[in-house]
Order: sequence, then structure tokens, then C-alpha cells
Amino acid sequence: MAEITHWADVVAEETLERGNTHLVATGITPSGHIHVGNMREVVTADAAYRALLDKDAKAELIYIADTYDPLRKVYPFLDESYEEHVGKPLSEIPCPCGECKNYADHFLQPFLDSLHRLGIKPEVYLADELYKSGRYNEAIKTALKKRDEIAAILKEVSGKEPTDDWNPFNPICMKCGKINTTKVTDFDEMEETVDYTCSCGHSGTVPMQGGGKLTWRVDWPARWQILGVTVEPFGKDHASRGGSYDTGKRIAREIFGYEPPHPIVYEWIMLGKEGAMSSSTGVVVSIADMLKVVPPEVLRYLIIRTKPEKHIRFDPAQPLLTLVDQYEKLHHTGGNSEYDRRVKELSHASGLCHTDIPFKHMTTIHQVAHGDFDRILKIVERAGYDTKNTECIKQLADNVGNWLDMYAPPFAKFSVQEKLPELAATLSDKQRAFLTTLADALEESAELDGSDYHNLVYSAKEEEGRLHRDMEKVLGEEFTIGPKDLFKALYISLLGQASGPKAGWFLSSLEKEFLIRRFREAAAYRP
Repeated sequence: MAEITHWADVVAEETLERGNTHLVATGITPSGHIHVGNMREVVTADAAYRALLDKDAKAELIYIADTYDPLRKVYPFLDESYEEHVGKPLSEIPCPCGECKNYADHFLQPFLDSLHRLGIKPEVYLADELYKSGRYNEAIKTALKKRDEIAAILKEVSGKEPTDDWNPFNPICMKCGKINTTKVTDFDEMEETVDYTCSCGHSGTVPMQGGGKLTWRVDWPARWQILGVTVEPFGKDHASRGGSYDTGKRIAREIFGYEPPHPIVYEWIMLGKEGAMSSSTGVVVSIADMLKVVPPEVLRYLIIRTKPEKHIRFDPAQPLLTLVDQYEKLHHTGGNSEYDRRVKELSHASGLCHTDIPFKHMTTIHQVAHGDFDRILKIVERAGYDTKNTECIKQLADNVGNWLDMYAPPFAKFSVQEKLPELAATLSDKQRAFLTTLADALEESAELDGSDYHNLVYSAKEEEGRLHRDMEKVLGEEFTIGPKDLFKALYISLLGQASGPKAGWFLSSLEKEFLIRRFREAAAYRP
């Protein structure tokens, strides 16, 4: 059977047919919280970049923040004071918290910090700085001179006819500061200026250098030419027939004389049952928040393991534990194929430490210890895990604590009761016999690990099992009992509820003397 090639390596091979030097670009508008859905864009770009480097290509990775885009509306997370800023470039709007240099920076900085933790280190470009530095001047002149040709391309490709007063350049009004309410009336190529009128009633002249920006469908292909982009991922909305990539290809070739980059089209990341993540609708889980919950490599793995053209369903509640389990298995085993090993390699984020404690087990340990790190370390040591690297264990414990606080469903949470729960009064005679014989067995045994506890509990239901024989002596008769009733007796005695975490791990996290005392107390309890 032929080995499957990872999608990032396929992209690299296709791209290398165009030469050995490449610039991989990714870009997101910082109009709101940059979320896990946006992460697909940057991780996809980074995977392609790494694959190119692995094939000895000369490659660079850049990130462009569209900081000169206008604020389109007052989003749910903004107060009404932002109504006056709708239509202004993001870089020219005050920061929501008052501590960053502008609105765009407020949302951009946490994202850039997250990128670093994900092991992604692009050269960062800010669109407002590119325009203000004059990097776009020649493209603006070209677009203004070839306005009619661009309009014809837009009509032919998208099927939408631009209005008579449409223009590829949007000036920023010097009075109201808005960029989406102006119309170009003339321009001076030699002076590099643009005349405009604004719906606010003002008219004037702005410099091409920083006085406005190209419309998106023209800005994108201009950017390819200005920066030399050869590879770029983008969402399926841009890739639709007649969409911005289709018009961009034509504009790049026919207006700017540049070959468009190799496209990597990706599907959306869906948030549970709520649909595609979107900053504007508030359906988001921020990358910064997720990095409080899971290691960066787990988030990379979420993207790396799935082909870009397939959608990803992401749920930070209970399904997140399954994702972590899958990654931990891959990390510790290396996988069963070359493809698995490549997924592991591309998921790697440098500078991280690892522990052999499973995330799921730590959810049990953390709750048994009530979050106390000294108690967590004692339980970890008793469970037989390596405790030399306390920093790694602390990181995992913090991740788990945040998950429990932020996303864990109610059924995943528990608390070991300091006193015998009153629910112990509902235990049957068989369950009481089970707890009595289990306490006896623990008193006679050495320290047990999770697997030992698991086997000991199950021996109560097996006719030849040690606990089963002892229970028959206590009851004075033959009987049968199902595993569900056994586990229910444990959880009622310790948690005051009918269900709980994986029993073996759970019991091994508690001190044996406490278990013996509690089980005897529960078996004898008759209010």
C-alpha cells in the first residue's frame, strides 16, 4: 500500500514547480478577538512554510495585519461609543481598554503572542504602516490609471457591474476620518495626490501615501506584487466562483504584471453546534484562551491532521479531552506510519516541555487535590509518574485548572466529600458487602496504581474473583452484581453522586487509608 503524503508536503511539491524561492503570506483583519477559526489560516501557512524549508527551498513566512480596513459596525463586544468610529480605519480608532496604541493593536498583540507560543514566527507587516510608508504608491497610481480596466475585470469575473462613480482607491476623509464614505473625483500622478468628496459634506485632497487604501479586491493582488507573495492560504469564501481570488488573479496578471500566488483553500472551523466561528457574531473561542487550556502543540495538531479543504468541528468542552488523548498517543508512540510521524513533526512547537501524565488523569488529580499544587505533586508521585520537572507538571495542572473553570461540562466536575455523603443511606446490601470486602483487601495490600484498583474492583463481579468470594462470605449466599452497581457504590461513598471519573485513576489519586476509612463508614451507615 502506497504511503500517504501529508498535505503540506503536497503543497510544497506543487509550489516548487514554480521555483525554489518562496514567500508564504497569511493575513487577518484585527477587527475583533482573533479566534481558533482564524488559527487555521496561520497554522496552514506555517505548515507550508516548514514543508518548503524541509525540501531545501529558500522560504520566508510573513503575516499581514489588515489594520487599515474600516470598522464595519459596532460589534457585540463594543460599547455604543464606537458608533462614531464605524467607517474609520482600525489603526485610527481608540483602543477599547485604553492601554494599547489603537483599536487594531488591542486585538493584534494577544494574537501575536499566541503565534509565538504556537511556534510561528513570521515577519509582521501592518497594512497602515505599508500605506503610510509609501509602499503602495505605485500600485495606487497604476490602479487609478487603469480604473476602467479593473472595473471591466470585476464585471466579467464577478458578474457585478461597478457603479459609474466606483474607484479602486478609498480616500480617508480629513474631516470625519472615515474611509468608506468617500468618492474619488480626480488624482494627480506627479504630485501623488487624490481629490475626493465625502458624504459628510467635506471635500479635499489627500496624499496617496497614507491618505487612503485600495479596495479589497484590488489591495490583495497589489499586495502580492508589492511583497512578492508566492504562496497563500485563504478561506473558501475568497475561493468561490467569481470571488476575490478569481478577480485577484486577473488583476494581478493584467494590471500589475504579477503571477498570483499558489492558493491553499481551507474550510471553516466550526464551534461545536454553533457553526463557523466569527468575530462579528461573537461565536468565538480566542486562541489566547485556548492556550490557557491546552498545550500549543494540541492546537497545531487540530489543524495539521486535517486536509485544508475539510471542515473541522471544534468543541472546547468534553470533546477537547478526546483531541488531547489523540495527540498524547501520537506524541508518545510516534504513530504507526510515516504520515503519522509527519503530523507529529509539523505539530511540534519549539521550546515546550512535556510530562507523561495524561491530561485526563490530571483532571482527576487536580480535582482530588482541590487545585493545591503541593497535593497534586504528592498524588502524581504516588501514581508513579516522574516528578523531576515540576515546571512541566505545573503547566499541565494550570491548563487543566483553566479547562475545568472555563469549558468543562458539569458532569466532568466532582469534589471528594470531606464527610460521608447522606446518599450512602441508599446503598444496597450487595454494595455494602462490596465496600466492606474492598476495604479489607486494601488494608492487606501494598500501594496500588490505577490498573491495580481497576482489576480489584472488577474482581467483585467475577465468580472466581477475590472480592466476589469474600462478598459471598459476608452475605452468606451466592449472588451476581453488575459493574455499574460497583462503581455507583464507590462514587456515592466518595463524591455523593452516582457517577464520576475513571475509577482506577480516581482511586489511585486518593490516600489508601482514607479509602479504607470511608468505605467502612459507608458500609456501616444506616441512619
